[in-house]
Amino acid sequence: MSDQSQLPFQDANHDSESKEETIGRVVRVLPDVGGVDRPFDYLVPSSWIADGRDKSLQVGSRVRIPFGPRRVAGWVVEDYVDPPKEVKLRELTKLSGMGPSSDMIQIARWVSYRWAGKLSSVLKTASPLRNIDRLPASPSDVTIGAKPPNWAVEALEKPKRVLRMPPNEDILPLIKATIRTGNALVIVPSIEMAKSLTGDLKKIGIPVSLMPHQWAEAAAGGVVVGTRSAVFAPVRELAAILIFDEHDGTLQEERMPTWHARDVAIERARRAEVPCVLISPTPSLEALQWGLLQKFPKNHESESWAEVQIIDRREENPLRPGLLSDDLVQLIRVKDEDPTICILNRKGRSRLLACSHCGELVKCEDHQVPLIQDEDEMLLCTVDGARQPSLCVRCGSTRFKNLRAGISRLREEIEALARQSTVEITSDTKAADVAGCKLFIGTEAALHRFKKASQVIFLDFDQELLARRFRANEQALSLLAQASRLVGSKGSNGKIVIQTRQPDHEVLQAAVNGNPELLSESEKERRKILNLPPFSAQAQISGASAEIFMNSLGKPEGIKIMGPRDGSWLVQAPNSEDLAELLHKTERPSGRLRIQVDPQNI
Repeated sequence: MSDQSQLPFQDANHDSESKEETIGRVVRVLPDVGGVDRPFDYLVPSSWIADGRDKSLQVGSRVRIPFGPRRVAGWVVEDYVDPPKEVKLRELTKLSGMGPSSDMIQIARWVSYRWAGKLSSVLKTASPLRNIDRLPASPSDVTIGAKPPNWAVEALEKPKRVLRMPPNEDILPLIKATIRTGNALVIVPSIEMAKSLTGDLKKIGIPVSLMPHQWAEAAAGGVVVGTRSAVFAPVRELAAILIFDEHDGTLQEERMPTWHARDVAIERARRAEVPCVLISPTPSLEALQWGLLQKFPKNHESESWAEVQIIDRREENPLRPGLLSDDLVQLIRVKDEDPTICILNRKGRSRLLACSHCGELVKCEDHQVPLIQDEDEMLLCTVDGARQPSLCVRCGSTRFKNLRAGISRLREEIEALARQSTVEITSDTKAADVAGCKLFIGTEAALHRFKKASQVIFLDFDQELLARRFRANEQALSLLAQASRLVGSKGSNGKIVIQTRQPDHEVLQAAVNGNPELLSESEKERRKILNLPPFSAQAQISGASAEIFMNSLGKPEGIKIMGPRDGSWLVQAPNSEDLAELLHKTERPSGRLRIQVDPQNI
């Protein structure tokens, strides 16, 4: 219940602005204020009724309100409410513009509960970037002449569909099939992909809006395309929601609440009673547990994956520190019209050093973790960032063996062996830096910087297969799917090269044969035995107030609590409903607290 008089910081000087409640319209407003997550009641000014502004005021409208000594922004979350008796109400001060619809506010409430976060954070994501007081004219209807392929029609026949689309298949036929019945909301993992898809749709005359900058155009009508936040976009005559690359980790919000666009889309489609299609070359187990799987013919799917060449390093000396095998050197010397991209998820010059004289591993004496070597060839502690000279504490030698080279060091070695310029791809790399170059090295982020490649070489794929994350296998196969898009399907001139000491690993066999089921079936059984998601639900609790929160949470029956480890706890419940209820009823302490529901990288 809202009680304006209970604001502890209400300024008495503003009492004159308040008025006794009389017969009039009262709305409930959620302020956009940090630390406040409850609504308050306000009167609609009589002047708004006189000039007609009240007709534009509705649930979802963005307004400005007096809040203590300030005026702040907020959202109307309820209309025509009955306020508490004997409470002095203050008036709205400004109608800023349009905001989320009443249906979207209900979804936002569900999101804030399901992922244990603030409603205002979700509403901010669902709101336009600028004030909008009217919508543009609706676009003309578009007639799609050619009949879409059978697979696209079939994908929309069920409300819960998982489409295992090969890496090099075109998504446009599915969007065209949707437009025949209404408008599609299309969610993709990257802004580059969203812009490319929007351009393709415009070329064939389909009205399309790119979120978040075209919020008003999206509300007016047409296909809506965007990244994860677009799952809250306004869509007129919504016919279906399509989530492209639903397996991609970027579809999960990093800030609290840590909602996942896939799961929000599923709930939105259910409420709207329209189909939701989860599309991926490597569907997640969460998707496979949710919907009915649709596959392409086996031969077609296999041919759409890239050719894979595996360099088996089992016969090599395991103590040999280098990653550049003889076979690999020959490959990086090949010159082609399209670039060669080398992938290694290890930044810096070295991630593990040993003294050349005494063999001692270089470790931090305080934290007992390996020291890494930075660009200035100083030794760096990964725990506290302390730097020290390159000196062995045991024997005093200044010469070290590089047992686990980072990207910066390998770039130098590759450039020398390939006898051509090699560019390290970082977040700061500009287009001018890569002009004329055909050989690159970077982390997996480099896969999203190019549209085409002749070769994608994974220098140390065992690092991905042995990662200490329960989703490591899924994530490893998704890297190979992304690489397949760059080099093209079998029969093209491109290929993926993988260095490994585990050539028979199910992830690699799934990629070689173009059959993701070789991984998903065994992965499903492992997760079920270990009671890991999607067969349970998890939340990671961290922050300065985490211990107080965990003490309040206690040890409920049926809930597994792990930790503390590195200042965080892992809470595991049988399902997301039980987890949400538990987190909701546990009192939140003051101070910094992070609740990450459905953590992806543990």
